[in-house]
Amino acid sequence: MARLTAPARVLGAIAWLDQAELAACRRFNRSVRRAGLLKVFRIASRLGDGVLWYTLIVTLALFFGSEGRLVALQCAVAGVSGLAIYRLLKNVLVRERPYMTHAAIVCAGKPLDRFSFPSGHTLHALSFTVIVCSTLPVLALVLIPAAILIALSRVVLGLHYPSDVVAGGLLGALIGTAATAWIGA
Repeated sequence: MARLTAPARVLGAIAWLDQAELAACRRFNRSVRRAGLLKVFRIASRLGDGVLWYTLIVTLALFFGSEGRLVALQCAVAGVSGLAIYRLLKNVLVRERPYMTHAAIVCAGKPLDRFSFPSGHTLHALSFTVIVCSTLPVLALVLIPAAILIALSRVVLGLHYPSDVVAGGLLGALIGTAATAWIGA
């Protein structure tokens, strides 16, 4: 039996991971067949388009005093930074969305751009959740479930692979942590 070289083993591992990710993507995407679930995930995705975050920033600034204004500023800085980072990565890495590459994946949502890696919705959901919950932990009861739903919606709707969402979440957590550290937490 011939031994595989290190590059061949790496390529084999990558191919296996791609297949595992596609299988997971297909399993999540089957949820679009259920009208109730489809509606929930479409609403979550729409909120992640910015509606929830803009409303949160304005609410914090108007109703939570000086602490709320600081958190709103941190969110705004994280939002702009996150937008720049994920757009740069998407345009450099140019990973096609799952529904564009695999006929078995149903596109059940409206993509905001062409490429999938990383998930900008998840990046913003995590960055804002990290920022707000670090100062106003009572809001975690609403923001953590919302962030989870937004992240899941991206895979369920066929717009992202699971690794897009994981990468977006990690970047978002880093950006949120950096924004709180950089802007006077």
